[in-house]
Amino acid sequence: MPTTLIWLYITNLTLLILHEMDSVYWKEWELFKLKGGLTGFLLMHIPLLYLFLFGMIWLWEGKTAGLIVSLISSIFGLGALVIHSIFLKKGHPEFNAPISKIILGLMALNSFILSIMTIKAW
Repeated sequence: MPTTLIWLYITNLTLLILHEMDSVYWKEWELFKLKGGLTGFLLMHIPLLYLFLFGMIWLWEGKTAGLIVSLISSIFGLGALVIHSIFLKKGHPEFNAPISKIILGLMALNSFILSIMTIKAW
């Protein structure tokens, strides 16, 4: 697997985790009307973190599963920017802090590049 792809994946995972940390601050479960509050929100992330961490191993090992998870993570990164931009345009104050916008923007840019590199590696 190309080293660049692995570093892009690690960068994307880092930005996704930062975004989720920011999501706890903004109480994203309330924004999306998810039941379970903080507990449910955190529990929901356990399988996602496992998937993305295993994806990094699979990518390193050159497995197709790694490429699939890489595409999934890039979709999450691009989707986060789109979804939160819609909420901001509707007047929601969540994720309006400069650092929130920087994380979302960098994540979307990295996710876009990651998706292209992942498809090329296929």
